[in-house]
Amino acid sequence: MRIATFNLENLDLPPRASHPIEVRIALLRPELERAAADIICLQEVNAQRQPHEAERHLIALDRLLEGTPYATFHRAVSTSPSGRGAADVHNLVTLSRLPIRSSKSVRHELVPPLNYRAVTAVPATDAANDPGEAVQFDRPVLVSEIDIGEGRVLHLVNCHLRAPLASAIAGQKEAPFVWKSVSGWAEGYCISSMKRNAQALEIRLLVDQILSADAGAEILVAGDFNAEDFETPHRILIGAEQDTGNGSLAAQSLIGLDRGIPKDRRFSIVHQGRPQMLDHMLCSRSLYGRFKAIEVFNEALGDEVLGFTRVDRPAGSYHACVVAEFAG
Repeated sequence: MRIATFNLENLDLPPRASHPIEVRIALLRPELERAAADIICLQEVNAQRQPHEAERHLIALDRLLEGTPYATFHRAVSTSPSGRGAADVHNLVTLSRLPIRSSKSVRHELVPPLNYRAVTAVPATDAANDPGEAVQFDRPVLVSEIDIGEGRVLHLVNCHLRAPLASAIAGQKEAPFVWKSVSGWAEGYCISSMKRNAQALEIRLLVDQILSADAGAEILVAGDFNAEDFETPHRILIGAEQDTGNGSLAAQSLIGLDRGIPKDRRFSIVHQGRPQMLDHMLCSRSLYGRFKAIEVFNEALGDEVLGFTRVDRPAGSYHACVVAEFAG
């Protein structure tokens, strides 16, 4: 059984997309075909409107998958905050050759929105009378139960955590990427870190719920963490015994499968010349017993910073596809 995760980076159609879908297909479809996955977690799948229809549809994704085995796979899609259909941008999609028993979007189900009052906002808020506002996750996580045969169920969490880009602060920006003060940027960056860490906590709580119901549950958390393995979100998700200080909890820790990739190949993105592993797969102990191998398709990766500054309308993805193989 082959399971993959791949951030497609704003898969969309014109006029919102800068290229015709055929241009993106020429670059993305070979990646999908090479993965030859039985199950694949996709991130950043945008949805489009049909004339006279309220709900959006994944038309760009359908075009990408046309003529591939994935076109006939079972599909789970994250929902918009309203819970009615797909969101405008950055949907999570899980495709599976095997039956998907159930799926749901989880967003502030176990971790409530964080109440926060900005301290650098312009005009300044009245500390005595302003209770602040809710800091909410940018998107949900997508949790699916997949029938993998012989009475076994795979609990698959497809996620895309907040990117390390500063969140907006009222009155503190001159342009989308231009701040008026260091303090404003610093507060925005802090809020984004809070979002990323809190969503990692929600996933960890989901994992613990599943393990409480079934200590032998086969669980895989896969997606774009926007964090390397030494950073806080990854540590929260792993729950290692050296962090909890309790050896009796070790069976509840998740295992980072990226360690199976040789160090010189262990990167899924290149940022300002520095290779980074931001796309991960973590599994429960029971699933680890079936783990065979993991690889990352990073041979064609360009530097995302150079790409967006020097390439006219990049058409591919600056994330590599990561594929893990399991017995059974």
